[in-house]
Order: sequence, then structure tokens, then C-alpha cells
Amino acid sequence: MSESELERLSRMWKEHMRAPFPPHMRGREIEGEDMVLLDSYIAGGVVSSLSGPLDGKRREILLVCLAAIEKVLPSIDDDDGASEYYKHLRDMAVLAVELGNANAR
Repeated sequence: MSESELERLSRMWKEHMRAPFPPHMRGREIEGEDMVLLDSYIAGGVVSSLSGPLDGKRREILLVCLAAIEKVLPSIDDDDGASEYYKHLRDMAVLAVELGNANAR
């Protein structure tokens, strides 16, 4: 039996909560994006989606964050595992949006 998307997102969130924020990303902007805020906005959207269907505003915020994270990923160096950290954030955001789309049907 495979895990549901919600169970997968919950597992990914637990993994994320154990991962330290890459120290060199504090106070850093890449391609005009504040890396701490990007982390914070995605985390908020993921937590909201774990609590129930996303409303339109939260879904839109996640979509904007997904565009931003795709823009910055190529410029993130891998000091302190930053690249993997932000890829994991992206993957959680994608799954949260997909869950929202499934709930909207």
C-alpha cells in the first residue's frame, strides 16, 4: 500500500522540521528573493495544507513561491546543504498545491 499524498507531505514536513536552516542563507537575497522569507512562506503554505484544503490566497502564495524557488535554485551554492534544503521546500510546495487542486475538484 502506498502512502497518500497527505501522508507523504506530512512525512516530508517532519523531515523538514529536523533539517537545520542553512546558516549562510540568513539575510541573503538571490535573484531578488529573500531566502528566509521564501522558506517561511512555503512552510506556512505546507502547514496550512496539512490542516485542510488551501484557500485561494494561500494557494496563490505557494504558486508565487514555486516560481521564485525555480528562479533561485540554479544560483544556490551547496554550502551547508542549501541546495537540497531548497529542493525539499520546492517539492513540499508542489505537493501542497497538488493536494489543493485535488481538493478543489
